[in-house]
This record gives sequence, structure tokens and C-alpha cells, in this order.
Amino acid sequence: MPANTNGPSGKKKRGRARLLVIAIVLALVAGVGYGAFWSVSTVRASFPETTGSIRLKGLSGPVEVKRDGHGIPQIYASSDEDLFRAQGYVQAQDRFWEMDVRRHLTAGRLSEMFGASQVETDAFLRTLGWRQVAEKEYETKLSARTKKYLRAYADGVNAYLAEHEGASLSVEYAALGFTNDYKPEAWDPVDSVAWLKAMAWDLRGNMQDEIDRSLMTTRFSQKQIAQLYPEYPADRNKPIVRDGAVGELTDEFDPEATAADTGTGTGTGVPGAGTGTGGTGTGTGGTGTGAAGGTGTGAGLQSQLGALSKTLEEIPALLGPNGDGIGSNSWVVSGKHTTTGKPLLANDPHLAPQMPSLWYQMGLHCRSVSDKCRYDVAGFTFSGMPGVIIGHNQKVSWGFTNLGADVTDLYLEKITADGYLYDGEQKPFTTRKETIKVAGGADRRITVRSTGNGPIVSDRSDEMDDVGRTAPVTTGSPDRASGYAVSLRWTALTPGRSMDAVFALNEAADFDQFRKAARLFDVPAQNLLYADTDGHIGYQAPGRIPVRGKGDGRYPAPGWDPEYRWTGYVPQSALPWEKDPGRGYIVTANQAVIDPEKYPYLLTEDWGYGARSQRLDNLIQSKIKDGGKISTKDMQTMQMDDSSEIAKLLTPYLLKIDIEDPYIREAQKLLEGWDYTQDSDSAAAAYFNGVWRYTLKLAFGNKLPKELRVTGECLRVPPADDSGPLEDLDGDSLVRECGERARDAAQPDGGDRWFEVVRSILEDEDNAWWKTSTRPDSGAGDRDKLLKQAMEDARWELTAKLGKDIDSWSWGRLHQLTLRNQTLGIKGPAVLRWALNRGPWNLGGGEAAVNATGWNAAGGYGVVWVPSMRMIVNLADLDKSKWINLSGASGHAYNTHYSDQTSKWATGELLPWVFSKKSVEKATEDTLALIP
Repeated sequence: MPANTNGPSGKKKRGRARLLVIAIVLALVAGVGYGAFWSVSTVRASFPETTGSIRLKGLSGPVEVKRDGHGIPQIYASSDEDLFRAQGYVQAQDRFWEMDVRRHLTAGRLSEMFGASQVETDAFLRTLGWRQVAEKEYETKLSARTKKYLRAYADGVNAYLAEHEGASLSVEYAALGFTNDYKPEAWDPVDSVAWLKAMAWDLRGNMQDEIDRSLMTTRFSQKQIAQLYPEYPADRNKPIVRDGAVGELTDEFDPEATAADTGTGTGTGVPGAGTGTGGTGTGTGGTGTGAAGGTGTGAGLQSQLGALSKTLEEIPALLGPNGDGIGSNSWVVSGKHTTTGKPLLANDPHLAPQMPSLWYQMGLHCRSVSDKCRYDVAGFTFSGMPGVIIGHNQKVSWGFTNLGADVTDLYLEKITADGYLYDGEQKPFTTRKETIKVAGGADRRITVRSTGNGPIVSDRSDEMDDVGRTAPVTTGSPDRASGYAVSLRWTALTPGRSMDAVFALNEAADFDQFRKAARLFDVPAQNLLYADTDGHIGYQAPGRIPVRGKGDGRYPAPGWDPEYRWTGYVPQSALPWEKDPGRGYIVTANQAVIDPEKYPYLLTEDWGYGARSQRLDNLIQSKIKDGGKISTKDMQTMQMDDSSEIAKLLTPYLLKIDIEDPYIREAQKLLEGWDYTQDSDSAAAAYFNGVWRYTLKLAFGNKLPKELRVTGECLRVPPADDSGPLEDLDGDSLVRECGERARDAAQPDGGDRWFEVVRSILEDEDNAWWKTSTRPDSGAGDRDKLLKQAMEDARWELTAKLGKDIDSWSWGRLHQLTLRNQTLGIKGPAVLRWALNRGPWNLGGGEAAVNATGWNAAGGYGVVWVPSMRMIVNLADLDKSKWINLSGASGHAYNTHYSDQTSKWATGELLPWVFSKKSVEKATEDTLALIP
């Protein structure tokens, strides 16, 4: 059970909420001078009106907003524009602070709200130019209908802003008022479009792996690095697409792709393995062809990439840490294997925990679906964006997981003060000036420089000035002179039509329309799963995915060499898809999309390694064998499966080790008879995960360069210029070296890539990785000695954290979730952090489990990503679908619905998800009329 539920319910909700408000106010009165300005009325001022009637300018007819007992709104209107205008108004009621922070993030304007501490973050985001790309999308790419919807949504938000300010918008604005006279400006349609760039950034694929591999070159050989990035185990963990395509897309729809989209075919999952051409693309502030590929790296580049990695850590990870573990689960089972006779579709995206949840549940209903009013859809939305991102309409349901395609490349650039080298010629930079306004301080001005490959990201860090001075590069590379810069090419910096895709998905009525909608989804590249009320299931891989000349995107490429340019994009008609596969189900959980031996294009070299996907595949197979059927309850049980795949592999080896120390032996005995499940109350799960953490630390973590290790954790290591035998060094010869990476981003993070690394050496008990030294040199290791040391270290750490009595140990006491407000709840005064944050909750599940409550083994046991929502859609009866959010509908810290779903979420409960008008009426507790 959670240590702190913070979720009052039932008849006592309003009374207990009132007591909570009073307690908050009293705490504020006692703290740092805030109390003189705070009162109960201040705290409650932002609570939305949910009953009665409100005049909303611009409506063509009345709109109803019906909220259930958890405050989840269902909107009913008679025109599209009224529907989205009301959506904007209602989301602003519940979540405007969140919306406002998001748009300042995407525009690189956080300093206007939070002062000088955000200048470097703003400078990096201005360099990437998310806002400029979103403006180009709105001006040149999006359909007239999409623009109309975006303007209607903005009008609804602005109607709310016209009537509310300061504390009446949210308590955060009241708190911000003590240090800043900031007032929010009107909402703009581009504010909504720009959020897709933040979404794409956090789901950008292997950029961190590209950096990490480059940093590893100062410690490891190419062979050793390859051992730490093993090939995908296709023989054991099945890819998504297996049976091939069935049927053709009837309309060869081309969403203004830059690569040729040619060819047709069936039977391989690759209709149309034509070749891509074109793809010159545009970068932020510059145009030209990109580069990709691999080259060696060394100390100079290590310094620059280390600095870039630190810069990335400073950017708020709105969706989650960009590591091996982050991903999502989604699977669909056809009616021939379900108790309902129609498909069941489940989805749970794994993203960063935050307060409020990233998602906002909502229904958008046209009273009568027609050309005037096209939508009858419900699901999970993003506050600040019209439409539904994941959910279902009256015919079709869809889910998302991260495809993980490699859509970014870093380039070494030979630069001078005036330009950069490309194909033997000096080219001028494309530049633009940016002014960063700073609350309480002077404006800061920066110059953004771009090459033909994209913006120079190394300009944003002092540590990057010495770029590549000693990095080994390919033969024929230019003279280093003052060094190499690093630029970024990324598909999201080319304007696209992903906002069009949202609305197209929302009104899709069959698989062909679903696939056409998916083709518009340029970035981020996601796995799209499908089911419909006619009984069909399917899958489509969408996205703009580059085709490279030389290289494979695993390492930074020589930007001066045109051979490493992007030659185009994977043709849309060649992206893998499936419809109604013979096995009767489809699983997507960030594993490989398709067997690379059977597919002509490189999607990435850095898939998730399939631990979750194969576990789901096995669970489904175990249910349907011998004609068994899967129910909604079975789907729910699968979502909470917390079995540890690495525990199944490693525990037998741990139990064979002879432990003489009775204190350590007592802990080892916890693993005897353990079924490898990671329940919140499991002592065995707590101990095993401690042993796993120390196994990784001893075998790999202590050997990694400082840029990958946890900040502040220091080791005594041989000096960089020493290559002699370690035993020849005395203690005075060792150098104290401290880690530099944030805890939730450090390595080894313990994700399923590390499962494969350990699997590959587990039977080789003398493998050099089993050495416990801090040097990754060759020579025999001792597996059992290292594992024994890990068992001892884990025993002592858990004793310190949980006590000497192992009978009192539990995984949940180590593995806790705290939901934090992403701004003032992290860096605000202590009293505000106390007021805005919730938790902790003791959780089961774990790294690369289906119930993926992720933790970083290098940094500790705390939860760093979670199933951010869960849903199960019943295509036989949509009113019998289920859903749950991580927090609640409200973004107001003292509202009843701020965290009223969290305790249910923590124990795997789901709420009824009503859809039909009759069922919505029955569930309604509050009705608000919006009138012209």
C-alpha cells in the first residue's frame, strides 16, 4: 500500500479538502513570510466552475460539459469549432499553469517566468529553434481545417484568461507573484503546435546512446563498446511485424514527403521497398543536406559530448529520462482470442512521473456526427493541444509506443569565425540573433549559428569550445586548428504535419483511414496500434526516418564529408505494417519493429531489447493455448505483471555461491524459492535488485568514464596516461575522479540492454568484465567473486536503508514514487514543495518489467518513470472500457481531483470509461453549460 495516499474520496471529499486547504494556509502563514498574503480564499480562488452556466464568446450554439465523480469532462457540441473552443476553455480551467509553463519551455522563454536560473536552458532551446519550426508548420504545412481548430482552441483558452488572473488562475501564480510581476499573455495557435516538438525531443531515439558510445572511447576499445551494446536478440525476442501485410492501402496518399514513395507489395510487412530520394531538408536557421555515420572519437570530442550531455540533463524531461528503460506497452488481441468476441486493446506509455500527470482525460462529442461536426472521440489529451492523442472514437481505437527510430545525428564540424567546411569549400553560417528576457534581470542576447547539417549545439556550453581538438577522425580529415564544433540534424527541425495527424486519427473509421492518418505523423516516430468494432486489428510504423549515405548513426559523423549526408527518408509506403495477423494479436513494447535481415532500411541500431515485449507475448500465448480466451480482467492483470526477467537469469548463479558469513547468508536465503515477482511487499525483490545494482556497478559502472557515472560519486582510478599493470600502481598513483551525470540518467541504468550484456558473459566465469578493478583492461576476471561482493554490498546497503531485520524489508520501501510539480515543486521554497507535491507511494514492478516502474540502477531505487496512464478498450462494448490516470483531472493543488486517481493507479485499479451519451449521463455529477 502507498505510504501516503493523498486521495480522499466518497462523502468526506469536500470536508477533507477544506481541512487540507486550511492546513496548507496555516503552513504558509508559518513559513518565510508568505502567510501574510495567503488565505483560504486565495488557495481556492482558482477552482473551476463546474456547474451553472458561463457565457463563452464565439460559440455558435450551447455546449455542455459533463464531469463525473473524478472530475473528468465530457464535452457535447454541435460544431467542430464549438467543440475545440470548449476544450480550450475547460483545459485552461483545470491546467493553465501547466500549459503556460509548457509553451515557455518550447519557446525557450522559461527565464521570463523563473529568472536567471533558466537562461542556459532557454539558450539551448532557442538554438534548437522549436518555436520557429512550429511557426513554419503552422504557416506552410497544416491544413486550413487544422488551423481553424487550433484558432478555436486558442479562443477558448483566451476566453478563460480574460476572466482570470493571478491566484484565480492557479496558486502557483500567487506564489510567483512574490518574486516576479509576470502575467501570462494570450494563447496562440502555435503554442499548441510547438508542444509536439517537446514530445518529439523526449522520444528522439538514440542521441544519448550516440553520446555515450563516443564518451566510452576514452576508456574502452571498439570491441569492448560493442560488448556493451549487443545486437538485438531476434532469435529470442520477437519483433512487432512478423506475418507481413494483408491488403493494400487504397489511396497512395503522399503527405508532401521529401523522399520518393514508390512501389507496392504484400507478404513481407514492407509494401513498397522502393528507394528514397531527395531529402535535402531544412535545419533550424539553415538549409542543406545532412550527414550521418561513424568515426572514431577521443578526448577532445569526449569533453564536448560530455558537456552536451550535461546540457541535455538541464532541459526538463517532460516525458521521461532518455535511457534504455523508457518506453511503453501496447498490445491488441483479436476477437477470436477474447471472451467478448471483439478486440481488446491495452496501452500504458512509460513517461516521467509528474504532478499533475502529463495526460488529461476527456471526451469530445458531436451531438450528431456530420460534415459540420466530425468527432465523437474520448481518451487521453495533452493540456494545451486540441484533440485526443490516445483513445478511441465510435469505430476505432489506437495506442502509441515509442518506435525508437534513429532520427538524430551529431556531426563534427570544421569551423572558422566566418563559416564551416563542406565538400572542400568554405560555407557561410546561417545565423540569427535571439534575445532572452530575464525576470528580475537584464536581457541576454545570443547568436545561433547553423551549418547545412543543423544548429551548432556546442555553442551553448563553455566546455564545448575545445571541440574535437584531440579526437581521432577519418583519413583525409581537415586540420584541427582550433577544433571541431558539433551540430545536430534532427527530423523534427523540418516542418511537418503531425498536428494534422491528430485530427485525422480522431475521425478515422477504418484501417485504411488509420494508415493515412499515420502517414501524417512525421515526428515523433511512434508504433501505432489499431483495433476496430468490426473486429480488425493492425499496426503501422509512421514517421520521417532518414536514409543515410555512409555510416549508421552510431557515432558522430564528419560534417565536412558529403558522403555522410542523408540521402532521403524511408518511403512511407515501405514502413512496416500489419493487418489481422494469423497469430491473432500484436505486441508493441519498444522491441525491434521487424527482423533487419528481412528489411532493406536501417531504422535504428538501438532498439529496446525486448524483455517486456516477449514477456507479454508469453503471457498472451499462455492464455490462448488450447483455445483459451482473454478477458478485460486478464488484460488488466497483464498490465500489472511485475516479473523480473533478469532475476530469472541471474538468481540461480547467486544461489550457487558459497556464503560463509551468516549475516550475508541470511539475505541470500531470501532468494530461495522466490518466484521472481517484484511485489511492493517482497523482501526477496528488494534484495535481488540491490544485488543487481551492485553487480552492474562492480562489473561495469566503476570502469565507465566520469561523464557517465553519477555526479558526486568518486573513485580512485589509474591516471589517463598510464597503461601499465594495475598491480604496479601504489595508492598514491591513483587519481580521484568524480562522476558528472544526474542520478536518473547515469549508466549502467540497468535496463534490458544490460540484461543482454550480462547474459552474454554469464557462462564465461573468467571474462575480463568480471574484474572488480576500475580499469577495463584485459585479463581474467572472477564471476563468483564479483557476485559474492555484490551480495555483500547489497546486504549492507539495504541494512542501512531498511534495517537489520530482513523480515521487515520490502521492495516498496526502497522503490518509492513521489509526484512533483515540475516547476515550483522542484526548485521552489520548501513550503511550496510540501504544498504542491504528493507522495511517496510504495510501488511494486521494476526496470523492464511489464509494470514498468523504472529505476536507474546507477543512481538508486527511486521511481524515475512509470506507466503514465493505463487503458483497456473493449471494442465489443466501448462503455465497458477502463482507464486510469497517474494523478487526477485537476492541476490545482488543493482540488479534490488533484491526486484522486493515484492510489488506485498504484494498486492496478482502473476506472470505468463511459462513452455513450446514456452512460455519460448516468455517471455525471456536475454539468456546466457554456452558452453564446
